[in-house]
Amino acid sequence: MKNQTSITSVLLMSLSDNQRTIHVLFTFFLLVYLMTFITNFLIILLVVTCAHLHTPMYFFLGNLAFLDMSYSSVTAPRMLVGLITQHWYISLPDCIAQMFFVIYFGTSEVFLLSSMSYDRYVAICHPLHYFQVMSWSKCTQIVSLVWSSSLLAPIICTLFLRRLAFCGPNFIQNFFCDLPHLFQISCTDISINVLVLIIVGCFLGAIAFVTTFYPYVRIFRTVLMIRTSDGKRKAFSTCTSHLTVVFIFYASVTFIYFVPNASNLLVLNRVVTVLYTLITPLLNPLIYSLRSRDLKTALKKAAHIR
Repeated sequence: MKNQTSITSVLLMSLSDNQRTIHVLFTFFLLVYLMTFITNFLIILLVVTCAHLHTPMYFFLGNLAFLDMSYSSVTAPRMLVGLITQHWYISLPDCIAQMFFVIYFGTSEVFLLSSMSYDRYVAICHPLHYFQVMSWSKCTQIVSLVWSSSLLAPIICTLFLRRLAFCGPNFIQNFFCDLPHLFQISCTDISINVLVLIIVGCFLGAIAFVTTFYPYVRIFRTVLMIRTSDGKRKAFSTCTSHLTVVFIFYASVTFIYFVPNASNLLVLNRVVTVLYTLITPLLNPLIYSLRSRDLKTALKKAAHIR
């Protein structure tokens, strides 16, 4: 152990070695990132400026848009620089910082989606008391709790990283830094870190899973009691966008973190990672925009379209 040299930088995985493919990937991901930033920023702008969007549902949607914009900005710019310069090295402190924000924004999205589930539950199961229960002070408290409590996981993981020594190999099989990859380049016993990760992940994951999906059990019971098919359709339509985003998010996370990185799944894992970190932040605003009549109306008014 004494003869091992600590590494100061990490080599990220290049997405391609073919020069023509690199230019295609750079152009595609640059367009994706710009569209992600613009669409999410536009949703935030509409939610802030349009009076008829000043409701709890769109307040949460505005926070989701800011979260997607921030999450994409943690990984995309560094990847774009790597594609155009073919310099895939990142300093170890920057790698750890990137890991911190990846975990933070990922955890924040989990809890924000659960908050949006609660919002849909109150809207459908207690419509007469909706604005009383989901008051602005209550919504602010919920969002503040989401952003603050989500710091727990990255802070704990980062603090326990201090006990590890990193001596290589300094290559990781991804285009950004995540906690499992940092474990792979450590020359210290990681059993305690893995145990802490499992405990924190299971604790926060169980809370998020229950608070996200249990409201829908109550929602489905309430909807089934509605006698008219038109009433059922309207009730379900208010949840479709949120359920679609939840499904995409949980499916991606499950594949990335719970499916073994076997050699025959490595390419598929890379594809899903790209979808999760770069494409999903773009899909979320598009899904809500296509499903929301209020957002379409606000966009047309903002663009002076009659």
